[in-house]
Amino acid sequence: MSTFTLPELIAKLRECAGDSDTYDLDTDDVIDVPFLELGYDSLALLQVTGVLDRELGIELSDDEVAAVETPRLFLGLINDTLGLRAA
Repeated sequence: MSTFTLPELIAKLRECAGDSDTYDLDTDDVIDVPFLELGYDSLALLQVTGVLDRELGIELSDDEVAAVETPRLFLGLINDTLGLRAA
């Protein structure tokens, strides 16, 4: 896997924590919306992190995940980790 995408992240969020009640997640407009505003708390992100580790071998620390506030930042963290693994 070379790049983890926004649609892939949205699918994992829906799988782990359901759909957003306030936003249409199928638009790129959500990439900079804070997770709390989207209806996802830190527990939801940690659940996604566990799935990414189990399914794709992407290991992220709880502290790193706690620091991300938007889908763009989370994707950056995921893709940086993928890049380090590929190097």
